[in-house]
Amino acid sequence: MSQENEHAPPPGPKPIRRLEESLINRIAAGEIIHRPASALKELLENSLDAGSTSIRVTVKDGGLKLLQIQDNGCGIRKDDLPILAERFTTSKLSTFEDLSRITTYGFRGEALASISHVAHLSVLTKTKTSPAAWEASYVDGVLVDPKTRQPSEPKICAGNDGTTITIKDLFYNTPTRLHALRNFSEEYSRILDVITKYAIHNPTVSLSCKKATSTAPDLTAPASKSVPQAIRLLYGHSIATQLLEVNISSSNPNVTSGEDEEDEDAMDLDIPKGPIKWSAELHFSNANYQAKKTVFLLFINHRLVESQRIKRSLEAIYHGVLPKGTSPFVYLSLEIDPRCVDVNVHPTKREVHFLNEEEITEKIADAMQQKLAAQGQSRTFEYQTLLTSSATGPSVSRKRSRKEAENDTNEGGEESKESDSATVEPQEQKKTYSYHKVRTSNKDRTLDSMFPVRNPTQVQDDNSSQGKGKGKAPAEGTSSSTTITTSKSREVKESECMLTSVQNLRQGVLKIRHRQLAEILEKHTFVGIIDTHKCLSLIQYSTNLYLVNHCSLAEELFYQLGLRQFGNFSKMKLQPAPSLKTLLEIAVEGESSTKDSRLTKPQIVEKIAQMLIMRREMLAEYFSLNISELGLVMSLPLLLRDFIPNLDFLPMFLMRLGPQVDWTSETECFDTFLRELAYFYCLGATFPRIPGAEASEEDESHDKAQRWQIQHVLFPAMRHYLQPPKSLLDRDVVQVASLHDLYKVFRTMLILIMDTRLRDVSGCFITDSERY
Repeated sequence: MSQENEHAPPPGPKPIRRLEESLINRIAAGEIIHRPASALKELLENSLDAGSTSIRVTVKDGGLKLLQIQDNGCGIRKDDLPILAERFTTSKLSTFEDLSRITTYGFRGEALASISHVAHLSVLTKTKTSPAAWEASYVDGVLVDPKTRQPSEPKICAGNDGTTITIKDLFYNTPTRLHALRNFSEEYSRILDVITKYAIHNPTVSLSCKKATSTAPDLTAPASKSVPQAIRLLYGHSIATQLLEVNISSSNPNVTSGEDEEDEDAMDLDIPKGPIKWSAELHFSNANYQAKKTVFLLFINHRLVESQRIKRSLEAIYHGVLPKGTSPFVYLSLEIDPRCVDVNVHPTKREVHFLNEEEITEKIADAMQQKLAAQGQSRTFEYQTLLTSSATGPSVSRKRSRKEAENDTNEGGEESKESDSATVEPQEQKKTYSYHKVRTSNKDRTLDSMFPVRNPTQVQDDNSSQGKGKGKAPAEGTSSSTTITTSKSREVKESECMLTSVQNLRQGVLKIRHRQLAEILEKHTFVGIIDTHKCLSLIQYSTNLYLVNHCSLAEELFYQLGLRQFGNFSKMKLQPAPSLKTLLEIAVEGESSTKDSRLTKPQIVEKIAQMLIMRREMLAEYFSLNISELGLVMSLPLLLRDFIPNLDFLPMFLMRLGPQVDWTSETECFDTFLRELAYFYCLGATFPRIPGAEASEEDESHDKAQRWQIQHVLFPAMRHYLQPPKSLLDRDVVQVASLHDLYKVFRTMLILIMDTRLRDVSGCFITDSERY
């Protein structure tokens, strides 16, 4: 630095200027609207204040491109629309004293104003008394025309009762914040978290949320009667079954707001005298539930808030109950006299202050601790310490009781290190009990391995002159002379399809996937087929045995395989090609429900045939179902190599394509067609039997071939491709045995037997002693 600069006089004070109104509003908006989830929270609270019973949320790109909330509340008057998006315009309070009695979610009137300064805001609203709805658009708090951006008046339009608020291009004029929020998945998960928490606290309100590109909602919370039911629906059955409930209120007269002496200032501020009235409703997990992260839902006067002090106090209760590193689930709804709560301490209303916070929190914590202690549940934890001297050396295993866990905590809150310095003596390796052993070798025998069966593709049809090559499937009736040629591809690859309807159907399969059932099917060991006529098979997973309906699993598998290969199916060529009308005549003739139809059987056949022939190009392109102009069925789609559908059901399949497929909608058309195709294929996993009839040699041959297909084709395909929905657990997958439980039964029986024998032996000794 030069000598001249060292002796330069200090700079004078800069002039203070008044900021522009637009800059002031944009700064204020940044304090309130942090991200799409905070904007949604403000709008959601407005909808609840309006008395809504149904709220629907639509999101695009994590809420940055589009965030729309639609409710059926009381709506907004047309006269209020011009000032709706101006700052500090509200219907919740008029004087400062009203702030001490506020019971609504909003009160400042800054939410819509802040949103209008950082996004394009539009409102569509209708009151119950209004004959029509009104639409208004806002920019920087001013009512404008959406096209010209010039001041305008609300426009009349059609609409339902309630309000629909649409936010587009959030943070379009604040590029720094926009670029900081480019993780759309994270923003969308935050939105779902906000909706989930409000759905728990408002169980009588129906809430849903979906992406703009999806037809099915990602979160659906129908109206329920109670908070536990909402928790079960949104957080799962595992939490709901482990919940405890406590209701506590201000019954201790010592918990007061301060001095009993009257204070004129206190009277002026309308602070209540005497005991503070409050009540709390708690739903919290017991000692059997544990999670990696604490789930804490705190509502104070029905307002979703955060409080680290209360959270830490309630978490401390579980230190001696849960293992280290695990956390509980706690829902707390606290209602306090509004005069004792200061709601205006945070721009986003995320925090509140209330009188006697420590005393009330302590009382709530005591009630929780008493409830946990009343359950009489204490956990026993096991830990293992490996000797550092040898990688394969002996280990030490000891049980850690609840009292020991409590003793390991010092008065300062730090863990005691005495246990770490304890002498560890080498012990033998921990024994693995028999009921923990799982058969994992594929060389172990299964039930069907006792009955050798040839590959069904090697079974020849003795009645057919063309049944000499590999890949020929046996058929009966009209299809007995039909030869089927299949492709050689083994792996089922997902086709590239740009159709939105197909992409939505594929996403829908993944959304309803049941994780636990998928793991069972993916890692199962096939045990055997119980009954091919009733479609019952046994599979083993871990130490559990499951009875499954393989026909129902196959139907869902073939539907998903059809969706996976949409537009790129392999073909089964029918040689010679049968007549479509002939097949339809066979199906219609055997269908009893056609008697109630106004059309005659020939008319039904003609109508279905014309319907399929008219759409033959679409069927050939998307499904590889080729029908010639002359009405010959040239080929069928092949869903899975080495699995040939039973062509006896081909007439019924073609007939059902007429009434069962919805040809009017693209999505419904593809979905219902694939369902019918899957139903046709899954019938190949069944072997119909006439009651009372004796099985012929041909029936036994078919049954053996079918068993081979089920074991070596169906179940391996399920392991790789099936995304099972939860509906299969209702009746198609049932646990029939658990090795651990069986050992308990055998152990109990053994104790009873030994006890009986000992009694008999002791009786004999008494008799012998009496003789002497």
